[in-house]
Amino acid sequence: MAVQPPTDKDFSSAYINPQMSYKLRTIGRITLGSSMTAAVAQTQLRIPAKREGDISDSFISLSGTERLPLPSRFLDLKKALTAGHEHRVVDSWKRLLDTLQAENQTIARDGPMIIPNIDFHELDRDLAKLGTEIKKRGVAVVRNVVPEKEARAYKDEIDEYVRQNPSTRGFPQNNPQVFELYWSAPQIKARAHPNLLKTQTALMRLWKSSDPESEISMSQPLIYADRLRIRQPGDANFALGPHIDGGSVERWEPHGYGRGRVYNEIFEGAWEEYDPWDASTRVPAITNNYNGLGACSMFRMFQGWLSMSQTRPLEGTLMVNPLLQLSTAYVLLRPFFQPIKHAGQVSEDEYLSTDNWEFAGASMTSELQGATPGHGQELSAVLHPHLDLKKTMVHVPEIRPGDYVAWHCDIDQVHQGKSASSVLTAFLAGTPGLDFPGGKGESEHINRPDYAYLRSHADPSGLRAHGFEKLNPTAEDTNGAKRIMELANSILGF
Repeated sequence: MAVQPPTDKDFSSAYINPQMSYKLRTIGRITLGSSMTAAVAQTQLRIPAKREGDISDSFISLSGTERLPLPSRFLDLKKALTAGHEHRVVDSWKRLLDTLQAENQTIARDGPMIIPNIDFHELDRDLAKLGTEIKKRGVAVVRNVVPEKEARAYKDEIDEYVRQNPSTRGFPQNNPQVFELYWSAPQIKARAHPNLLKTQTALMRLWKSSDPESEISMSQPLIYADRLRIRQPGDANFALGPHIDGGSVERWEPHGYGRGRVYNEIFEGAWEEYDPWDASTRVPAITNNYNGLGACSMFRMFQGWLSMSQTRPLEGTLMVNPLLQLSTAYVLLRPFFQPIKHAGQVSEDEYLSTDNWEFAGASMTSELQGATPGHGQELSAVLHPHLDLKKTMVHVPEIRPGDYVAWHCDIDQVHQGKSASSVLTAFLAGTPGLDFPGGKGESEHINRPDYAYLRSHADPSGLRAHGFEKLNPTAEDTNGAKRIMELANSILGF
C-alpha cells in the first residue's frame, strides 16, 4: 500500500531557494540530477548531504529507535483539519468502514488473482482493457518487459560486482539483503532499456493533470536511482512490514501534502471524490520536511521493480493492499477516531463495528498512527484494524525474470522460497543519490559504469531518461508541461 502515489520557515532549511527546488523536483514525474555527480546535483538543488546509513534508518521498526509521542502542534493540526465540518467527517468514516468491509472480503477471496496482469507485447491493448482496474488496485504486473535470459544475467553481474567490492554497505550488516548500490552495470542497463521506458511511459498515461498550467510532464520518463534488493532464502532479518512511502506526518501537514490540497476531499468528509491519479495537486506538495534518510523528496507516480529471478507468492515477493483510494482514506482518517470498547473487551466483530468507533473530539491526542517525522509511514493490525491487513495484504502473482511490477507498495515480511528473490528498483520519481544516506557510496568501486558505458547501452530515450539528451514536448503536453521541460533543458545545458 502506498499513497501516490509529490513550507514554512521551520521546515525550509534544506532549500536555499524553495521555489527553485520545487520546480526541479517536479520535472516530468521524476527528477533531474540523474546525469549529474552527487556534488553537482547537490549544488543545483541546495540540499545538504545526508549522513551515511542504510535502509534501516528509514523506518522506526528497523532502526531500533523508540517511537515517541508527537509534539502538541500535531494535535492543533488535527483539530484544524476537521474544524467546522466534524459531522461530515464522521458520516464519511461510517461510509468508509462499510465499504472497506465489503472490499476486504473480495480481496481475501481472490488473493493474488486480484492484481491486474499486462503483457508487454500487448501493452496498449491491455492498458485500455485494465486501466480502470489498475487505478482501483494501485498495482500492476507487466510480463515480458525484458527477455528472461537478459534479466537473469543481471543477477550474475550484480553478484560479481558485490564480490569485487566487499566494502559495499548493506542491511542487515551480518547478512545484507538491501545493498547501498545505485550505479551497477545491470542497474544502468535496466533503467535505460527501451522496453522498460516504453512501459513506464504507458503507465504514466493513467495519470491526469486537472490543471493544464501545472508544471508537470507525463510524457517523459526519467530514471530514479534507488537501492538494490536481494533477499536470501529463509531470511527473517529484513522484516519490514506494511508501510507507505513518500513521507509520513507530511500527509497531514499544511506545509506538506497540504500545499497542493492533495487530500482535502478526504479531510472534508468526501473521500469518494478524492482522485489519487490527479498529478496537478502533487506538484506543490512537500513529502520530506525532515530530511529523513531514504525519504523521497520527489513526487513519484509509481514505484517499480524489474525481476531478475523467478519468485512465487510467499517467497519474498511484494505484498500490497490493492485498495488505493480506500486504504489512503482510512490511514488519513484513522487518527481522528477511537474505539468505545477496546480489543479484548468485546469480540472482533463488535470491536470493528461502525457503532463502536467515535470521533475523538475532546479526547483527541497528537498521535498520527504509525507516522513519525523523518521516517516512513508504517501500518499494523493494532493501529489500523479495519484494513484487515492479515487478509488483505496479498502477494503479487508468480514473477519471472524480466517481469516488471509497478505499485503503491508494501513489502512481504518473510522470504520462504528456495532461491534468492532479486529486484532492480526503478522508481519513477525523485533525485538519484540525494534522497539516500550519504557517504562515499560507490565512488571507489571497481568496474562502476561511466558515461561511455551508458552511451553504449542506451538509445536516445535511455539517454534522455538519464539527462543526457534534450527533453522534447509532445503534441499532447500541456502548457505547464512545456514550461517545466524548458526549465529542465536549461538546467541540463540544452
